[in-house]
Amino acid sequence: MNIAPLQPGFVGEVSGIDIGVPLSDDQVAAVEAGMDQYAVLIFHDQKLTDQQQCDFSRNFGELEATLIAQMSKPGDRRLGPVEMGDISNLDAAGKLRPRDDSRRMYALGNRLWHADASFRATGAIYSLLSARVVPSQGGDTEFADMRAAYDALDDKTKALIDGLVTEHSIAYSRAELGFEDYGPGNEDKIRPVRHSLVRTHPVTGRKSLYLSAHIGTIVGWPMPEARAFIRDLTEHATQPHFTHAHRWRVNDLVMWDNRTTMHRGRRYRDLTDVRDLRRTTIRGVGLTAEQLTALAAE
Repeated sequence: MNIAPLQPGFVGEVSGIDIGVPLSDDQVAAVEAGMDQYAVLIFHDQKLTDQQQCDFSRNFGELEATLIAQMSKPGDRRLGPVEMGDISNLDAAGKLRPRDDSRRMYALGNRLWHADASFRATGAIYSLLSARVVPSQGGDTEFADMRAAYDALDDKTKALIDGLVTEHSIAYSRAELGFEDYGPGNEDKIRPVRHSLVRTHPVTGRKSLYLSAHIGTIVGWPMPEARAFIRDLTEHATQPHFTHAHRWRVNDLVMWDNRTTMHRGRRYRDLTDVRDLRRTTIRGVGLTAEQLTALAAE
């Protein structure tokens, strides 16, 4: 296996490995080491079934059930396993969703800068997104390096944000787009959870910002001030020199670390084009040390 840097220290392009077959312990360790170094890895020419993608993903932890699958009826899902995220514009019958379709409206939140599953108490470790069908133009995914963004902050800002705790909910990000249709009985799934604004990577010890469109406020701050401050940090963290845009090819798989990056999908020009990407996500393993400290201080 070889990793060639596309953006040094942030994005690597992997070759010399077939992730559709069982991996050795050494291969799994090599991928994990690559993730620790880069945070985003790109695997080209990986023609995967859903089962193969799930099997590869489980090398790195327990799969997270997607929130939209948990809030949907079984007949409303196009893909079977609740752990397989349907990042497409297709309905359960495989037809294009109408422009005003509720699921399509919900999915538009993916165009905001975010970290997957930050609206859950344990967040997520890795996400793995496989391209099955890509649109003719547009539809790129952009990534932002939260480690480099933290490093570039001035000392006063670092001192200010040290120890700050934010509240995350899927309702906050969707409200930015005017979406509020979650259906009855899903109140607990959109209840805010708390995360530290600064996180430390458990392997490298490197600090990073933990930002997401799912943030609605900072604990102890007036909400308008908190949201304005989070917007300022997000603008800082998504400057061009901190970001990378991935242009999808069929059978690409991109793997990223949600603890140290943000990402967003970009608009594609022809709404009649099919876009079929499928995502698996590795569940967080527990509350971070920073979260436990914050809870103890309450």
